[in-house]
Amino acid sequence: MSFRRACLVGSLCACGVFGSLLSSGCDTMSSDFSAFSASFMPPSPAEAAAWAADSTDPENQRRGTLLLASAPWGGSSVYLDLYRLYVEEAHDPLVQAAAIEALGRHGDPSDATLLAKQLASPFRQVRLATAKALQRLHSPAVADEIWPVLIRESEDSDIRVELAIALAQYPTASVFQALVTALDHPELAVNVAASDSLTTMTAMDFGGSRNDWLEWFRATTQPFKQECIYCYPVFIRDEDVWDYLMFWNPVVFEIPDLPAGMEWSPGNLLQTAHPESPPSQRVQ
Repeated sequence: MSFRRACLVGSLCACGVFGSLLSSGCDTMSSDFSAFSASFMPPSPAEAAAWAADSTDPENQRRGTLLLASAPWGGSSVYLDLYRLYVEEAHDPLVQAAAIEALGRHGDPSDATLLAKQLASPFRQVRLATAKALQRLHSPAVADEIWPVLIRESEDSDIRVELAIALAQYPTASVFQALVTALDHPELAVNVAASDSLTTMTAMDFGGSRNDWLEWFRATTQPFKQECIYCYPVFIRDEDVWDYLMFWNPVVFEIPDLPAGMEWSPGNLLQTAHPESPPSQRVQ
């Protein structure tokens, strides 16, 4: 175990933060009953931290990291250090993907550079987690690292969809051209994501017509009106019977928000925030 890892493990085990970590619902009846019992006795913060720091069991590392990331206090500095360590050094791609997800949720704009490097990972899970995390961190410096991956012929379609969404926050000519190129992708989901991002950047809507987008772009002197505010997407579903039965643990869905590093002001809809601005300062 490296000195850096040993220090992090010690800090995690000594940390006494309190919070609620809840088990997610599962598909089978047996797992539903397990979730029912676990809701009364969820893992403690100390247990989650111990799992996350367990270098002998990648599954414990992954599970502990996800539990920490889902907690409201998961953005504490000691946990951020752990996420960054796993993003750079984790040998298991699932552990690395969990850390990337956590860093996207709790990191700051400077972490976007670290995450963008993971788009070159040979592991699909890591690249997909990175594409989603980059939707939540705003740093113009990474735009030119994202759009080449969007138009890379070897890249998977679902990863391209997430990258197309992330690029809506970077209104530049290069990003515009990459999104227009993505309109020719054979997968409809990629076309729709690229078209939506172009509309967010320009306040125009030419659907999937590549020629119309290009002709309009050549004819206009101010293509990026920024009349639409970019917010990262979140998962929302209808509540089911199980959600109503667990009345002591009401379902609270995350709402779309500005990525860390982007601020809203009446005179200028989108502008880059101070690089050190924490996620707690985002506009709600």
